[in-house]
Amino acid sequence: MPLVAGVDSSTQSCKIVIRDAESGAVLRRGTARHAPGTEVDPESWWTALQAVVTAAGGIEDVAAIAVSGQQHGMVCLDADGAVVRPALLWNDVRSAAAARAMIDDAAASGGLDGAEYWARATGTVPVASITAAKLRWLAENEPENAARTAAVCLPHDWLSWRLAGYGPGSGAAGLAALCTDRSDASGTGYWSPATGKYLPEVLEQTLGHVPVLPRVLGPLEAELRTPAGQLIGAGSGDNAGAALGVGAEVGDVVVSVGTSGTVFAVSAAPTSDPTGLVAGFADATGHYLPLVCTLNGSRVLDATAALLNVDLPALTELAQAAGDGAGGLTMVPYFEGERTPNLPDATGSLHGMTLQNFTPENLARAAVEAIACSLADGLAALTAVGTDVRRVILVGGAARSAALQHAVSAVFGLPVTVPEPDEYVANGAAKQAAGVLAGSWPQWAQSGTSTVEAAPAPEILQRYRAAAATVR
Repeated sequence: MPLVAGVDSSTQSCKIVIRDAESGAVLRRGTARHAPGTEVDPESWWTALQAVVTAAGGIEDVAAIAVSGQQHGMVCLDADGAVVRPALLWNDVRSAAAARAMIDDAAASGGLDGAEYWARATGTVPVASITAAKLRWLAENEPENAARTAAVCLPHDWLSWRLAGYGPGSGAAGLAALCTDRSDASGTGYWSPATGKYLPEVLEQTLGHVPVLPRVLGPLEAELRTPAGQLIGAGSGDNAGAALGVGAEVGDVVVSVGTSGTVFAVSAAPTSDPTGLVAGFADATGHYLPLVCTLNGSRVLDATAALLNVDLPALTELAQAAGDGAGGLTMVPYFEGERTPNLPDATGSLHGMTLQNFTPENLARAAVEAIACSLADGLAALTAVGTDVRRVILVGGAARSAALQHAVSAVFGLPVTVPEPDEYVANGAAKQAAGVLAGSWPQWAQSGTSTVEAAPAPEILQRYRAAAATVR
């Protein structure tokens, strides 16, 4: 009975699941917190990974392992394999000006609109999160560290490399062993999902030279092993890992509501969106993963619950006590600016208040519907670039709210599939490890799901968009 392990190394924590490679049954788990901040020493990730392995009873009996991790983070290594400086994470915004400069430079030299150039070249218009923008920031602000950078990799690449026994002192041979996968490479800004190739000219324009870059492996390829001989899969970015974990296929749209919100689809063809709303990523299976991100997710519910002096289950009860449309009360949830649409300086607002509708129940309902409407804007951006929608899968911490499940179905006008809460990113990594071991994807049974189908309520979205237009 071979066992496999899947690791989810996210921004906030590290988790591991150990599963039976044939049946997919979960046998052991472990979790540990990550250091806070947007600038983190990668060694803290390695420490957390070792802690979760211990918590899960070790991996000596595991035949293969794979790591899914937070995307975009910049890990720079010197010629000896040591980390040059703390990693800049995806949510570190000091590179925003560098991203804007990349667009302006492309417009000045390419003959195309700058955003259109990047959308065609990499599938993604530069924003502060992408690795290329962080490299440009490094070259402009820390030129000595930029010059010392002999290799650049991503958080999950670095952890896979450490699992293989590499690290400081590995030298050129160690750097040459770095590997990544399509999904994570597609978030760097210097790899093209459409061609499957790195863009060295982008490295020259940002970092100032072309460093060693990880080899981009296919979905079921594995070139690394642990010192004990266990296979190490190519891994993936976290969203691609989640898509694997929930069993998403072409035509499926996954809506994930956590701290932020993401709406992503498995697509048979690459996408290109010069508006910058849709990031044209690759997935972990050989397909593509166009993705839209919103900044305001479950924290909108947290803030509303705190205002009403209730916990989240009680907030759900209040929202369910109100009818669709919250009596005409409409919230625009741009509490921390917004990315879809791109309004970084916007604030939240409440519209349509009357003496009759300004009740705790309607306010709770308006908060829930605001998140659903914001996510619907993300879905609209996906369909605008040609993404087909066959099924909507709702996951994430806030997906447990029956009120949100109902609101997403009503606002989207579609049935919503809700899997049981689980560690889907880690499960996706474990699924890849099992595929690497067998040479084909495992046919694991999916966890239990429920389907929510509310009566379509397009008027909620119409009123929301009218209110949001006043902010824009």
